[in-house]
Amino acid sequence: MNKILVANRGEIALRVMRSAREMGIKTVAVYSDADRNALHVRYADEAVHIGGAPSSQSYLVSEKIIDACRKTGAEGIHPGYGFLSENASFARQVRDAGLVLIGPSPEAMEIMGNKLSAKAAALKYDIPMVPGTEEAITDVNEAKQRAVEVGFPILIKAAAGGGGKGMRIVESAADFEEQMQLAVSEALSAFGDGSVFIERYVSSPRHIEIQVLGDTHGNIVHLFERDCSVQRRHQKVIEEAPSSVLTPEIREKMGKCAVDVARSVNYTGAGTVEFIMDEKLNFYFLEMNTRLQVEHPVTELISGVDLVKEQIKIARGEAISFKQEDLKISGHAIELRVYAEDPDNNFLPDIGTLQTYITPKGPGVRVDDGFEQGMEIPIYYDPMIAKLVTYGKDRTEAIERMIRAIDEYRITGITTTLGFGKFVMQHEAFTSGNFDTHFVKKYFSPGSLANQTNNEALVAAIVMEKLLGGERVNVTETINKEQSAWVRNRRAC
Repeated sequence: MNKILVANRGEIALRVMRSAREMGIKTVAVYSDADRNALHVRYADEAVHIGGAPSSQSYLVSEKIIDACRKTGAEGIHPGYGFLSENASFARQVRDAGLVLIGPSPEAMEIMGNKLSAKAAALKYDIPMVPGTEEAITDVNEAKQRAVEVGFPILIKAAAGGGGKGMRIVESAADFEEQMQLAVSEALSAFGDGSVFIERYVSSPRHIEIQVLGDTHGNIVHLFERDCSVQRRHQKVIEEAPSSVLTPEIREKMGKCAVDVARSVNYTGAGTVEFIMDEKLNFYFLEMNTRLQVEHPVTELISGVDLVKEQIKIARGEAISFKQEDLKISGHAIELRVYAEDPDNNFLPDIGTLQTYITPKGPGVRVDDGFEQGMEIPIYYDPMIAKLVTYGKDRTEAIERMIRAIDEYRITGITTTLGFGKFVMQHEAFTSGNFDTHFVKKYFSPGSLANQTNNEALVAAIVMEKLLGGERVNVTETINKEQSAWVRNRRAC
């Protein structure tokens, strides 16, 4: 494979292209009207315009992607994540066109793309499952009876879903019918498939996932776990590896389960097997993501493995060059997704121009991004600006480096999640490792960042008073001054 097309944009497109360049492989970028001047377009060896700004006119049009391969002579396609990365129909089109998709087979995508068929595949290997239904439910009365047997509270979940869409927590039988109708309606609207199923609701869950690699020679390995429990709207914001709660014994069991899940569909390439873990450290299979994950850098840092290079090698037919026993965890890594969102306004997306954009540097800091100063954040795509990743010899050092990196990151013109990231890093629940997926609901609310700034200003005023030898300092005035500065510069945090 001498030339590959990256069917994506932004930071992941650049991430893939950099590894390809190190391997001596030429790259082709595709771009929409909104991305004409994007960094991934400038970085690639060639670039092809594929349509209008909305992804439905460009990045989601498989025919345009395949046609761009024909025009440029690209032999393979790396889909990144999002867009067409888990689209089995696209994978078939790529195969039928005589091209290579740097990812799993369309058959594996189809099975793992539906939560019910994924469960059925995993059950062949006796993978632990959350008690519930193993097939889609349509009859409301029958479903209610099953919910009573499982025990409330329960979750109603869309079989084809993700990101919290088509999901409802039901506390009692009296609420079941209404919540099921809402879940079915939302699933149908979001995924074109109204199939739903029932699971027991795990009240204090950790979200733990295992990175796997499989090749065409039957070799499958896991590269340990990531803890992705800090989320908003059921979507991850902060991830770390390894988890602060797993014992070596549990890690080994989860790793074996993840490998078995991958084996159940003859998985090839990079994938992630996701588990939910309760407060007693019991774990249950959730789903498998048949692509590279946003949070893959933390795994790369603790394992020393370049996952993109491994994806490309596997797609070329090469065997994985290492065995499970060759892998070990070294150090600790944390990733913060730097979104153009306002945490103090329920994480609503923000758009605008990056008036200032200066990334942090120094030991143990990695920034995967796709923007530079002066560029605009478009409204058409995911609002993630960058992935800020820190690495240390242990969890404490990784947290300390993340705080330092957040302080060094300079962004003005838009509101971001940097301030929220610092809030998490300094919160006792996170530093102690005693947190779950309800971290935001439990500890963070609109105004939290402003309140944090007020407290810092109060401490600064008291210290100033002592430094001035007891001279009285107007604390209120100092706080107001600091607060005004925070409001003026809040788009930098």
